[in-house]
Amino acid sequence: MASLNQLLDSLHVARTSKEVSAVIVLIGKAVESLLEGLTPGLQTEPEMLARFRDANILVLRALADQRAYGPNWTGRQVTMALVEARDDIKWNIDAVDSLIRSNLINLYEYDKCLAACMESGTTSVIQFAMMLVKIYLIDDRSNAHIIESDLFGTIEVLSKIANHSRTPPDGLVQLVDMIKMSSERIEHDLAMSGPTAQLHSGIQQAREFEDPPGLLEKTEFLLREWVNMYHSPSAGKDSTKAFTIFVQQMNLHGLLKTDDLITRFFRMSTQMCVDLCYRALAEQNNNPTLVRAKCFHTLDAFVRLIALLVKHSGDQQNTITKVNLLNKVLGIVAGVLLIDHDVRATDFQQVPYHRIFIMLFLELNAPDQILETINFQVLTAYCNMLSILKPAKVAPGFAYAWLEIVSHRVFIGRILSLTPQQKGWPMYAQLLTALFKFLSPFLRNAELAKPVHRLYRGTLRVLLVLLHDFPEFLCDYHYGFCDVIPPNCIQMRNLILSAFPRNMRLPDPFTPNLKVDMLPEISIAPRMVTNFAALIKPSFKKDLDSYLKNRAPVSFLSELRTNLQNTSSNAADAGMRYNISMINALVMYVGTQAIQFIRAKGHSPSMSSIAHSSHMDIFQNLAVDMDTEGRYLFLNCIANQLRYPNSHTHYYSCCLLYLFAEANTEAIQEQITRVLLERLIVNRPHPWGLLITFIELIKNPTFKFWSHEFVHCAPEIQKLFESVARSCMVASQPRQEGAADQPATTAE
Repeated sequence: MASLNQLLDSLHVARTSKEVSAVIVLIGKAVESLLEGLTPGLQTEPEMLARFRDANILVLRALADQRAYGPNWTGRQVTMALVEARDDIKWNIDAVDSLIRSNLINLYEYDKCLAACMESGTTSVIQFAMMLVKIYLIDDRSNAHIIESDLFGTIEVLSKIANHSRTPPDGLVQLVDMIKMSSERIEHDLAMSGPTAQLHSGIQQAREFEDPPGLLEKTEFLLREWVNMYHSPSAGKDSTKAFTIFVQQMNLHGLLKTDDLITRFFRMSTQMCVDLCYRALAEQNNNPTLVRAKCFHTLDAFVRLIALLVKHSGDQQNTITKVNLLNKVLGIVAGVLLIDHDVRATDFQQVPYHRIFIMLFLELNAPDQILETINFQVLTAYCNMLSILKPAKVAPGFAYAWLEIVSHRVFIGRILSLTPQQKGWPMYAQLLTALFKFLSPFLRNAELAKPVHRLYRGTLRVLLVLLHDFPEFLCDYHYGFCDVIPPNCIQMRNLILSAFPRNMRLPDPFTPNLKVDMLPEISIAPRMVTNFAALIKPSFKKDLDSYLKNRAPVSFLSELRTNLQNTSSNAADAGMRYNISMINALVMYVGTQAIQFIRAKGHSPSMSSIAHSSHMDIFQNLAVDMDTEGRYLFLNCIANQLRYPNSHTHYYSCCLLYLFAEANTEAIQEQITRVLLERLIVNRPHPWGLLITFIELIKNPTFKFWSHEFVHCAPEIQKLFESVARSCMVASQPRQEGAADQPATTAE
């Protein structure tokens, strides 16, 4: 009651003085009153407590009114008062909860303060943060007073404590996992709403066959009518005249009355077009060109109808209706395709579906004022549809057509070049990753039957186009691609790793006495779009960070190989004993941490600066402790970073040469040589970093490369080494005297 009296006094002063400072004092009193009065354990009637809370909140709400000081200013002052309150009352969950639910706190500022306070590690603050997060992100999800982004800093610190603390507070690890699961579920729900929901519902509606009586006949009649109108000379520019008449006919037949009827019309029309194609393709002794022309006669007309209906649906400015209709139609065609694929199995024909999808994409991306407003949504719809139909168990029979769409010049141009701010890049990377994953088991086991070999060659051609026209795209996504491409796909990986930014002029790797460490680009880190640190298991990453910082726990190195092996349950799926993604992530994480560590000491990577560190301990341990398979995968992961001149290429080149120089057995040196050599004996292109590393290895007398037994183990092997050395050093000067004891491998 005393605090309420003080509040009344402050209110009176604020009203009479009309000074802003008096209002700030009033806000401070109200906040303090709440923090003291809503303390748990007070022997007060619940009704009295509620009235006490409401009295304080009422004062603050009155000040937040637009006619008074407004919500923004009041929110800032309330937050400041809360942050500056006494420590013994500051962490009162009931009081803070009341203020949040009354929209009286600036959550962005409060989150920053709470995160900073938790960094000090006070148990009471962490317990308070856990309760706050649990209330809003787990227990009371539906009210959405707070979403994850509002408490980003708090969640980040809680996750850090859960993953790195030796003894995290009880329930914290489970809470962090629950937040993650809850967040993923909401993302999924959002993804399944709006246009994407229309795509999925279209696929489902393709399986609904209980149509109203007479609808099939109406659809067949209308489709035939439209095909004739489309090909008629009086159809008008882009079939606009024909379309106006046809829409009137659709109205007369009642097909535009409901969404359900228009959906059924699209489904039946798609099936009719597909059936016509199957009949044409089944005709004996027909010229393939004539068969295609017959199919396209109907298919192209149907596509134009879809494009016009999408363009003119809703008001001119109403993009939502247009995008929803497009997604629905794509879903229906995809659904018909999936049913057809299941039913016909090996007799399945890709032709009609490929034609519908690609011609519709071209129609919707034609220069047009209305269609240009939905260009990005069209692209997103197509990427979602292609993700559903990706070459996998769902529809492997559609794989060639799928690749043709993904590699079409207009599709690539739209997604990688014309879409602003590179918004299409992640979507295209996702599609390529799906393709690599499909090919992976065949390539890993070298099971290249003729159909798979054709798909593989098609994939290489796509990569060549990307290397030539969009090298920056390959530079940005090289890590994710190499993560899913099997280790034995050397040519494919070389195409990706040879990419370098178009504004860069590559130094000639064959330049005599090339000073790599003096190149201006060599200190610049490449752009990385993959969060590789997040791919490392939290428990393992905690020990990894500890070892990098303190070289402890001692057991970390001895347990390292086990941590990188697949568990018995998924080893069969992966086809390997080792988890390649984990090795990749570890190599990248340790390497980037090492570069930061070296730079912090004012050095740049070199054979001496990378030595005798916790980072090199890990790499040397992997080189020595792993078996042949594991070591090969580990060395491959390092070689994947030997690309164009940048700080990563420089560090990993030094790293590979250091591991060669310090190896305790010739087996390690032989394997390092193998990893480099097998990437050089395939057709060009060869990554710049790979060339400079191999040239340094065979030229620098320090490594005594030519004295190793594996170089001379067989005449054909020796000839191979000499041949590669000649081609690598074709522009080099004659050998120096220091290398006189080596075979004649350089061009004289």
